[in-house]
Amino acid sequence: MYLTSEKKQEIFAKHGEKATNTGSAEGQIALFTFRIAHLTEHLKVNRKDFSTQHALIKLVGKRRSLLDYLKRKDIERYRAIIKELNLRK
Repeated sequence: MYLTSEKKQEIFAKHGEKATNTGSAEGQIALFTFRIAHLTEHLKVNRKDFSTQHALIKLVGKRRSLLDYLKRKDIERYRAIIKELNLRK
């Protein structure tokens, strides 16, 4: 499995406040970004996997909503997570 519980804890520890705070917007955005990257690589190999494509589109939408929420609530946290994850090219 590509996403173990240790990897999740590492993501939340790095981007959230602590490893057990799985509800923070930054941690969730980082987790979604990791999953999006994995699904994107999968789709490069398996072009006709439409269920994965659908899941990827839903994940991107969820990440977008969380980013919009963070932008409304705290612009500095939004800018920090965008910079950390290199979401803008």
